[in-house]
Amino acid sequence: MQRSLTLEKLTWIDVEDPDTDTLLALKEKHGFHELDIEDCLSENQRSKVDEYDDYIFTILHIPFYDKRRQRIVGEEVDIFIKTNLLITVHWGGLKPLNNFYEKVESDLKERKKMMGHSSGYLLYEIIDHLFGTLFPLLDTIEANVGTLEQDAFTGGQRDMLKEILNTKKNIIGFRRVMAPLRTVIAQLEHKNKKFLPDSLEVYFDDVLDKVEKIWSTLENLKELIESLQDTNESIISHTTNNVIKTLTIFSVVMLPLNLLAGMYGMNVHLPFSTHPLIFFFLAGGMIFILMVMLIFFRIKRWI
Repeated sequence: MQRSLTLEKLTWIDVEDPDTDTLLALKEKHGFHELDIEDCLSENQRSKVDEYDDYIFTILHIPFYDKRRQRIVGEEVDIFIKTNLLITVHWGGLKPLNNFYEKVESDLKERKKMMGHSSGYLLYEIIDHLFGTLFPLLDTIEANVGTLEQDAFTGGQRDMLKEILNTKKNIIGFRRVMAPLRTVIAQLEHKNKKFLPDSLEVYFDDVLDKVEKIWSTLENLKELIESLQDTNESIISHTTNNVIKTLTIFSVVMLPLNLLAGMYGMNVHLPFSTHPLIFFFLAGGMIFILMVMLIFFRIKRWI
């Protein structure tokens, strides 16, 4: 699907789920390099910025939560920027970009605000909006980590290992997507001044501040979730040791009692085996041995 908006001299073309013919048509019409078209058609490209004499080509990956796969992945958006022209190419229905385009399309006041300057300013507004939508996702992860932290230190008995590992996986996925974006956004400040004039440096500085804030938060969350994982493993190990300790005490306590019962259960003649009160003697002996062992364990502080 291809759609376009024009205000005065500036045109924004948005291409969603393009085929090869559509991209080749854009290449022929606007003089894009064939390698950039190949990058658009290739999967798993890294975020980057390429500068040419008459345009800039950049690849960005925007993190989002994939409910189907239940993890955070990066959705690619490719951007061509020329004087008075900006083209966005994306797949899979990048919802934040679609929402932004529809808002600009339906609201004339918003269109004049976003497209009333230059292609470089429109690029800033698009990137700023895309990164702005990451904070709710970051807040969700942060709240989840906070809940896990609270449960870990309040003596909860539920198994949190799976939740901790899922959260850790999302944090790692988020960081993997964000890492190259830090360099890309910094590079955009210093690219061809025909499209990104000096007056836009302060705007891209603001975007870079958002990226660094997200990255800093992810670093803190990474350290926290790793600490929580260590804490949870310590709790599991401590609980397991207590269970083993209890079972060991039971086994040790029962050993002499089983030995005594086993000896008198043999079909051989033993002292006092014919005495009419032998049962009470054995029961009393077992209780005495049990009490002595428990007192000994208590003195040793094993229980």
